[in-house]
Amino acid sequence: MNKEINSPGEKRYTHLFFDLDHTLWDFEANSRVTLLDLFNDLQLGERGVHDFDLFHKNYLVHNDKLWDRYRNGYIKVDELRWKRMWLTLLDFKIADEPLARKMGIQFLDLLPTRKLLFPYTIEILDYLQAKQYQLHMITNGFEKTQYSKLENSGLDKYFTHVITSEGSNSLKPHKEIFDFAFQQAGADRASSIMIGDTLEVDILGGMNAGIDQVHVNHLNKNREAVSNQQLPTYTVFSLKELETIF
Repeated sequence: MNKEINSPGEKRYTHLFFDLDHTLWDFEANSRVTLLDLFNDLQLGERGVHDFDLFHKNYLVHNDKLWDRYRNGYIKVDELRWKRMWLTLLDFKIADEPLARKMGIQFLDLLPTRKLLFPYTIEILDYLQAKQYQLHMITNGFEKTQYSKLENSGLDKYFTHVITSEGSNSLKPHKEIFDFAFQQAGADRASSIMIGDTLEVDILGGMNAGIDQVHVNHLNKNREAVSNQQLPTYTVFSLKELETIF
């Protein structure tokens, strides 16, 4: 059962650890714009990609599956970067590995320059900063890519520590990336909380680390148990609702 919402004036937490992609930074919207640029620049329509919307939809499916394999140690990062393009091109019967590798490189060059955020992102970060919470980030993204996203979208000024899977040599939901983050931030478990969108990564990760969690349910899915029928500590359906917790 979810805990009671904090009463006014109460400050249960000191260190707030945010996820980036799909929580603050709108990955789907930004990846769509980036893939559309590649689609036009590389003339994929003339190569056989007859439906961009389907191309984008298939890319998201392949990307999610490959990220899951990467998190579980089955593939290396370079394979993830180009194979998500390769598999999406194969859906359109385009077996062109050099093109897939070129797209993988250009995609990572362009994607971090995008600035689309979820509604109320800046407002809630201003609100939390004004209340003197220590804001940090734990992200499974690549070091250079994630820092570039933060800088280009104007989010970098809010976070004291940014912990990436590449920099910590671990990934959510594994406990080790959280241990590394606590050490870097000088945070203890009792005063820390994880805020993210993904039950199997952010919320389970928080549970594995022994800290409370906020599930940011942007997609308004039914509340689900994560493991052993355990629900997230809190669930919100927009970033603005974080004001009811903090």
